Amino acid sequence: MPGAVVCPRLRLGAARKPEPLHPLAARSSCSRMEGSEELENSLLTQPWASVCFGKSTFLAKVCFRDTGYILLISDLTGVWYESADAEAVGQRSKCCAVPPNLAFSQELNKRLTVHVSSFLNHLCNLMCPLLAGQSGATTAFSCHRSPSGLRLHVKSELSGLPFCWDFHCCPAPLDMVSRHLVRPLIQMNLVLQCQVQELISLLLQKDAEIEDYRESGATLSRDRLRTEPFQEEMFQQNFMAETLPRICSAGEGQAFASALQQLYTAVTQQEVKQARKRHCSEDDVDTAPTAETVKHPHSPAASQEDETTSSSERTSPASSPSQKPRLPAAKAKPKKAKGLFS
Repeated sequence: MPGAVVCPRLRLGAARKPEPLHPLAARSSCSRMEGSEELENSLLTQPWASVCFGKSTFLAKVCFRDTGYILLISDLTGVWYESADAEAVGQRSKCCAVPPNLAFSQELNKRLTVHVSSFLNHLCNLMCPLLAGQSGATTAFSCHRSPSGLRLHVKSELSGLPFCWDFHCCPAPLDMVSRHLVRPLIQMNLVLQCQVQELISLLLQKDAEIEDYRESGATLSRDRLRTEPFQEEMFQQNFMAETLPRICSAGEGQAFASALQQLYTAVTQQEVKQARKRHCSEDDVDTAPTAETVKHPHSPAASQEDETTSSSERTSPASSPSQKPRLPAAKAKPKKAKGLFS
């Protein structure tokens, strides 16, 4: 347009180059990534617990650290989570600019001022008893589901003042659901199956031992201790017909009993160990070529003399007929030593 003024910054080719990241900022970003990974691994080893909000039953697990928290909750039809670091908690808590670790509570806690670490510690003290089935009398939880996510509202007291917090959970990604729920359950199933097979083998050995005693003439002092030999096929049929319906009718709230929680923790701890071993092996593989490159920065090249010779052979013209080819100089024969008897 005539008369229009074009800003030099908007001209093509005049875009400013991105400034390099400050070393302190890069270090802070890396530390946040490491803290997030450590928090994720800590959450993995936390067992699921059954919790009730009103008439609804959920499975939940949570992990709190000074660097933040992660909450994972499921009603077995959907899985939601929230991950917040200390900085995000401070911002949501109306964090002051000076000092950076000083945080105000939310809208209902305008008079309450606490450090972010103390804030997270108080949240942990409220959530952990809930997962252990020992919710305090002064703490109230309410859950609200929506198409976009799930909100868990916590209302309690802190230093005699009202304290409120909302966990804004969004749908968990598939890899998180697989890592925290699907894969551990499959591994637990395999572990329990191996345990059952070992118990069946032990029962068969005990039956063989009892039969040997019986053939040797040993008798029971009390007839009520007499048992029939174990039959695996009959046991499986009775279990499917009688025990299985009773277990399935217990409801979803009994999904993780205490024994299964211990098994879940043991299985996930093994997964974390295997992941660390794979990570260490990948680091070793990545550093091995680098070490070789440092020791031998270049491949063994031909010597300068060889290169000069080959170059002269390629570039020198063919010898003319008038030029006589140079014959190699004959080596002088060594003279024989004259001795006394020669």
